[in-house]
Amino acid sequence: MVEKLQQHIEHKFSFLKEKKLLIAISGGVDSVVLTHLFHQLNFDISLAHCNFNLRGKESDKDEGFVKNLGKNLDLKTFITSFETEKYAKKNQLSTQVAARDLRYNWFQELTNAHLFDFVITAHHADDNLETFIINLTRGTGLEGFTGIPEINNTIVRPFLIFSRDEIENYATENNIDWREDKSNASTKYVRNKIRHQIVPVLKEINPTLLESFQKTSEHLRESQHIIDESIAGFKKKVVGVLEDGTLKIDIVQIQETTNQKAYVYQLLKDFGFTAWNDVVDLLDAQPGKMVFSKTHRLLKDRDFLLLTEIKNVAKDLDYLIAENTLEITIPIFLKFEKALNITQTNNKIIFVDLDKIKFPLVLRKWQIGDSFYPTGMQGKKKVSKYFKDEKFSLLEKENTWLLCSNNTIIWIVGKRQDIRFSINKTTKKVLKISLK
Repeated sequence: MVEKLQQHIEHKFSFLKEKKLLIAISGGVDSVVLTHLFHQLNFDISLAHCNFNLRGKESDKDEGFVKNLGKNLDLKTFITSFETEKYAKKNQLSTQVAARDLRYNWFQELTNAHLFDFVITAHHADDNLETFIINLTRGTGLEGFTGIPEINNTIVRPFLIFSRDEIENYATENNIDWREDKSNASTKYVRNKIRHQIVPVLKEINPTLLESFQKTSEHLRESQHIIDESIAGFKKKVVGVLEDGTLKIDIVQIQETTNQKAYVYQLLKDFGFTAWNDVVDLLDAQPGKMVFSKTHRLLKDRDFLLLTEIKNVAKDLDYLIAENTLEITIPIFLKFEKALNITQTNNKIIFVDLDKIKFPLVLRKWQIGDSFYPTGMQGKKKVSKYFKDEKFSLLEKENTWLLCSNNTIIWIVGKRQDIRFSINKTTKKVLKISLK
């Protein structure tokens, strides 16, 4: 097993040599054998153990075991403790998902604080098969069938070539002690039910099931790679990025494809959407209709879908600008300077009569009933009507700021100035306001 792992590392993970590695260790046979083998191969390793406090004294015994192992092997050992059930309840997660989030977040913290290059986990071939079956039962795209990735950013899984039996046999033959999690024998959890009730039947049908599955996974990964390359080229044609980071997706080009739903899924799968029928329906929906994920909003705007991140920013927050302010950077970048010479104005630069404004100025979002006297137009106009005439999307309306003096609009920032504050022949002091 040592030679097999060494050859595997030479073939696929040679970049691990001379690197500072953090091994995720539970105390179970998989991670303990992984630790012994990497120590035997003289890698620069440290250990990281999470006490999830899910099994009472048994969890504490796991922690003690890992501490002793680190001491016996002369390895730096990091230990942390989590209130996993409390975290799961607070964040409305299953216990397993909560533990995973806590674990990997902590690994990232350790990596940053102690400059580890990679985190090594002991996921093996049986874990890979079980994950495949779980995804199959829940429904998934092709990526859900490609197996656990060997490399995922700084997470490396070199044990995926080994079966659970191989690992346990090696531990027994070499008198390696480990901690047995009794909960692994329970069929309470889906993974355990698959492990104890389904996989044995499949192995009985096909004794070389793991080898067959590894070949299938490889074929699926190759197919996924082809799809990824195709979608990357398609993205370049249909997806643009606006100044504020909004993704603008061309509906017309999507509708010209033979499988609209598949393309929509591939374009948007990383943004947390689950109601895929509703997402696809946006292609033919009326402008203004939206679909939400927990993190993003997808808006139909004429011939485009606009994808924006949902940010926890107070929508009705007003920003005060004191007299003699030179610039502000929040929520937008505005520069204020007294001017002697008036240059040509544009959408991002205005000149106002300083004597006509009262400080503090207020920067705010538009409200129902707002009106102004736009330059270049006759008379008074409601801001909502201006937005409509200028064909503002809902997103553009939400992202537009108004600069006001005593609640009177000076400037729809970046769009149109109010003529009441414009300079004339009697103007003595001129204020230049620039949007960057």
